[in-house]
Amino acid sequence: MQFRTSGLRSFAGVAAAATIVLGGAFYAASAQPKLDIHFVPTPHEVVKRMLEIAKVGPSDTHYDLGSGDGRIVIAAVKDFKAKKGVGIDLDPQRIKEANENKAKAGLGDNVIFREQNIFETDLSEATTVSMYLLTSINIRMRPKLLKELKPGTRIVTHAFNMGEWKAEHEESVNGYQVYLFIVPAKLEGTWEMSDGEKKISLDLKSEFTDLSGSATVNGKKSDIKGGKITGTKVEFTIDVDGKPVKYEGTVDGNAITGSGGAKWTAKKA
Repeated sequence: MQFRTSGLRSFAGVAAAATIVLGGAFYAASAQPKLDIHFVPTPHEVVKRMLEIAKVGPSDTHYDLGSGDGRIVIAAVKDFKAKKGVGIDLDPQRIKEANENKAKAGLGDNVIFREQNIFETDLSEATTVSMYLLTSINIRMRPKLLKELKPGTRIVTHAFNMGEWKAEHEESVNGYQVYLFIVPAKLEGTWEMSDGEKKISLDLKSEFTDLSGSATVNGKKSDIKGGKITGTKVEFTIDVDGKPVKYEGTVDGNAITGSGGAKWTAKKA
């Protein structure tokens, strides 16, 4: 993985002569279609750790946004046995190089490199994603990631975070910072919850992985505390009969079921 082109030259907000750091090398982006590219390869041990943190495995389809010479996609399929790997890059020379490296690695049709703008790429089939973009570009990508990726999709970024979207994990790998994000389930709205004979109404609000709102139990309203969404997992604490009760569950579309043997359920109103 390295700093790479990612389709930013067509993005309206890019300054005419801004210097952008992408994927592992520095890119000078301008209004001109020509890209001035200088590669600075990222060490393979960092690539390896990124894929480990994302827990890439045989059931995964891995997307690398700004795939450069293809090393992350190739490692995902060859070393981590991902069932499919897709690399997206705007530079035809990098796509050519990536396909040459794919051939050298002896990989087949389950590794694909596309010359494409990352903002125009359909990401919906991805279960794991890697990115090496500026924080400002990550933030511009956030709405697309949250809209198109399924809850539970793991995103690993190199060097730059997602702004207000807090990482689930971060660490330094030989001086290179790596971040893990998990796409949260969508829980905004009113939910009707049953816990034994208790009927509880939840009015939920979320900001990335933070969950807040209120709960009404037997006509008494209280704030939700300690709310957290981790992929399809949710946890929160509410007051029930004057005592704090913690709930943990698994989200499946418009339904939540209690985890750890708990019998409670919730459905979106």
